[in-house]
Amino acid sequence: MIAVGERLPDGDFKVKDGEGNVGEVSVASLFDGQRVVLIGVPGAFTSTCHNSHVPQFVQNVTPLKQRGADRIVVLSVNDHHVMRAWAEALEGAGKIDFVPDPLATYTRALGMDADMSGGGLGVRCKRFSALVDDRVVKTLNFEPEGSRGIAATGAATMLTQL
Repeated sequence: MIAVGERLPDGDFKVKDGEGNVGEVSVASLFDGQRVVLIGVPGAFTSTCHNSHVPQFVQNVTPLKQRGADRIVVLSVNDHHVMRAWAEALEGAGKIDFVPDPLATYTRALGMDADMSGGGLGVRCKRFSALVDDRVVKTLNFEPEGSRGIAATGAATMLTQL
């Protein structure tokens, strides 16, 4: 698993813009030379991710950027169509980068994969937040085992870490 002090691996993501165009974005273009809040979530439109976790970041885009974040990136094991629809549903399009990882390729490269087959979800991303500076992980947060709420990985925590 990626750890504080380590550099994010290379990777590319297929994304869909507001006009329906599909293109690729690289880890380098998202993180190189930038201070980035990275959020990993199990799935778009899932109850906790949709109702509690990511909305905190959408609501706090301005304070996060005022404290030094150049961008906010949400990573989930979903396809680019779903991630674009989710960004729009949360009114986060244009504010936050919603990055799809449909085959969990990048999630596995980070060591953040979790088998959630028991709940019918298959391989997903662990819930986490991280502050990444020029591709180097500066902080890495996880919710306590068995936790149902969002605290350690939420926007309030990240605001204290910026």
